[in-house]
Amino acid sequence: MKKCFAGLLILGFFSLSLAAAPLGPTREILKVLELQKEAWNRGDLEGYMAYYWKSDQLTFQSGANRVRGWETLMERYKEGYSGDRMGQLDFSDLEVKVLGRDYALVLGRWNVDIKGEKKGGVFTLVLKKFPEGWRIIHDHTS
Repeated sequence: MKKCFAGLLILGFFSLSLAAAPLGPTREILKVLELQKEAWNRGDLEGYMAYYWKSDQLTFQSGANRVRGWETLMERYKEGYSGDRMGQLDFSDLEVKVLGRDYALVLGRWNVDIKGEKKGGVFTLVLKKFPEGWRIIHDHTS
């Protein structure tokens, strides 16, 4: 009986330590995507873009087009999606693959409902961990 109680006590302490532990890379990255989605859905393009690397070296590819730089990507989003043209964004089928201590790959699907018109596709993101957190350094969306 004492062994059983000791085992339960150890298991309880272990569970508490896990609950208090910082988020792991996969959970941190999923949180970034959730924050992006929330920003988009409230019409906050700046908030959405906050999770992209604010650098001229950021790359975004879609179809036959390649865009370089945070400012250029921001302008592209403003032209295509600002205001009531943003709609409601959702992500699904997310797969996070941690590639090392500071890099990760995310595969997923995106869907936007703009006034009843549904658009969607797939994406691949490369993220890098910076002092301020995980940021998207490459986005390939189709």
